[in-house]
Amino acid sequence: MKLLITGGGGFVGARLARRLLKHGTLAGQRIERLVLTDIAPPPADLLADARVEARTGALLAQTEALRDEPFDGIFHLASAVSGECELDFDLGLRSNLDSTRALLDAVRANVNAGGKAPRLVFSSSVAVFGPDPAVPLPALVADDTLPAPQTSYGTQKVICEHLIADYTRKGYVDGRAARLMTVTVRPGKPNGAASSFFSGIIREPLAGIEAICPVSPEVSHPMSSPTRTVDGLVAVYEASRESFGGRLALNLPGLNVRVADMLDALEQVAGKAVRDRVRFERDERIAGIVANWPSGATAARAAKLGLHPHENFAEIIQQYIDDCAALPDAAQTLKGMS
Repeated sequence: MKLLITGGGGFVGARLARRLLKHGTLAGQRIERLVLTDIAPPPADLLADARVEARTGALLAQTEALRDEPFDGIFHLASAVSGECELDFDLGLRSNLDSTRALLDAVRANVNAGGKAPRLVFSSSVAVFGPDPAVPLPALVADDTLPAPQTSYGTQKVICEHLIADYTRKGYVDGRAARLMTVTVRPGKPNGAASSFFSGIIREPLAGIEAICPVSPEVSHPMSSPTRTVDGLVAVYEASRESFGGRLALNLPGLNVRVADMLDALEQVAGKAVRDRVRFERDERIAGIVANWPSGATAARAAKLGLHPHENFAEIIQQYIDDCAALPDAAQTLKGMS
């Protein structure tokens, strides 16, 4: 089979690619070709695999060529992140909405020319949920909670969910959307996501660096590890139409946790000196965005697919430490624990 991962060089995309290449099959089919598109090249280990083809550049510029190229499956992960979309409205529209519409139309053109409709998994977000005077935000958002996003990023994601559902209804794709919880702990430098500090308050202290938390310790949010997120994307792809349970998006599992709980877990795993590297300094812009996000979520449909969140946040931190220990520069990444 031939697969496409948009955003395939990114944090989640690269991990998904490694998972697929390691297993060698998806939904019972052998993976013969894996095309990774992203604005930057994928990591060297992926480029070294003969099954991988990398295409670098904006997705919107690549979609016209995709009209003549059939794929058995697509993971559509490419996206501008939340903070970027708030700061640059046109970037969000172009990267999230226009690129998704162009990708779907490329697939539609191929199907209209006699090709087979591919299975497509779209990475949506818990950011589709938000408070609205007519639709109060529940303590825990569920699969059937009405989306009322309060950010451009969340709005773009929910529009794409409905586009994919309609292209599926018309037979152009076998589409399914999965709402990702905030994925942490992300390695490397902070990105433009408003949620970036959720990783920063763990990653930086473990590296011996002071971290600033821009929100209150009582802020709560659903979190997931990279591994559980990738597991979710694969399970959603492999699910039958019937077991997916509907035409609209489902929530992937997340651990509902407060910032204070995260720091308690950090101290449990790495010690008080590491925890003490976190300093609270409120950022009104970030705090305002986060205040309109859910404080927790449930994932009943995902549970029927065998997907569940971590038991506690210490497990997520330990997974990050174990992942870093396998890297050549682990001494720098985790020097704060020494």
